[in-house]
Amino acid sequence: MKHDNTTVALGALACVDLDAWPIHEPDGRNYALKLAEVRKDLQEVGCARIDGFIRSDCRQAFGEEVKDVAPSAHFSTSSINPYFAPDDPDLPASHPRRRYSENTNGFVAMDRLPPNGLSLSLYRSPAFQRFIADCLEEETLFTFDDPLAGVVVNVMKEGQQLAWHYDTNEFIVSLLTRKPHEGGAFEYVPDLRQPSDECYDEVEKVLDGKSDRVRRLSLELGDLQIFKGRFSLHRVVKGKGERHTVIFGYAKEPGFIGRVERTRKVHNRVTQAHIDAEKQARNDGLAD
Repeated sequence: MKHDNTTVALGALACVDLDAWPIHEPDGRNYALKLAEVRKDLQEVGCARIDGFIRSDCRQAFGEEVKDVAPSAHFSTSSINPYFAPDDPDLPASHPRRRYSENTNGFVAMDRLPPNGLSLSLYRSPAFQRFIADCLEEETLFTFDDPLAGVVVNVMKEGQQLAWHYDTNEFIVSLLTRKPHEGGAFEYVPDLRQPSDECYDEVEKVLDGKSDRVRRLSLELGDLQIFKGRFSLHRVVKGKGERHTVIFGYAKEPGFIGRVERTRKVHNRVTQAHIDAEKQARNDGLAD
């Protein structure tokens, strides 16, 4: 590691700008005010940018940690539809489940991150976990049991992109640690689908470039983002220079483990835990 070991020893919470985001004082007035801001954004547009969450003097440490593990990312170039699902020739050619786009990026699995590093320390911090739960108006959130996906690093090299897609879990918490020189914006459509209703007509408009519901968000280093990715279609457009993002996965129920097929596509491997969990089917009526 190139960053100061003292910073790691203090814990990732010491890297949070607690003056701006007092997540260590959940009963305080300032905490309540900040929480109201985040909740408003999540309720209105399904996405909250928590700007300057990481202190300016700690952003390099996060960046170096991620840079060190980035070479271990599994990169893939594939053609995907928004649901990471196989083609269905019984559907019309224009149907979203038959619309495939190039998806080119890499992911570093959780077991490649330093066990006592900043990323895993922040993920497991009770104060951070409580803050995320409060933002999402959840009584409790749980860390993943998935040995590969609790915390991952998304690595996008120059010219790569994340195609339009939905996430497996209901929400995503991410931290930008490296920004492209140009481009690389995050685009999304809030609440495009609901449980048991895929709203395929609206998805088709997005894929055709005819939707007026698409929003764009340009993040800065140290910004935390909370995003309802299971219900909001989203992508990351191509940029000049690499883009690194740490993604923290939390679930509403304990024991979350990703599906075998999706895990293999992302990490090029699965564990016995994934195979065992495959027997338990999700019951929200939505495609993965």
